[in-house]
Amino acid sequence: MVTTQLHRSTAMNVRHACYLVAGIAALLLTWPFAFDWIGDGGNILNPVEFFGDGIEPGGTAAFLSIDMLIAWAVFIVWVLTDTVRIGMGRKWGVVFVLLSYIGVSMAFPFYLIVRERFLASRAPGQPVPPSDGRESSATQSM
Repeated sequence: MVTTQLHRSTAMNVRHACYLVAGIAALLLTWPFAFDWIGDGGNILNPVEFFGDGIEPGGTAAFLSIDMLIAWAVFIVWVLTDTVRIGMGRKWGVVFVLLSYIGVSMAFPFYLIVRERFLASRAPGQPVPPSDGRESSATQSM
């Protein structure tokens, strides 16, 4: 029991460290482009202008590309671990990672819908299975 809790705690800490590193990397890699854009007269509080400029080559496009790449990587780590943690099974995580190749902006909301419906379908008070990578027999048939 203690070993399982330690394993879960260590896995969670590693995952959280990865998220933290990704967030700091996103800040350090994207904001120099934002500062250049602001220096050229861009208004960061005007999203229409910002995303409009992102269509053209330059700093705004680089900012958005790097930002999206890091968000995509975090989505992949999260969805692969979350599907196992809540009991959906790793194969569902792989399905949503594959869908993210079509677009993260499509895969992420679809995952949230499937996730919420899955959690709502569980019997009240049913414990979340341990995060040890094993799938329960109920999720193997999905």
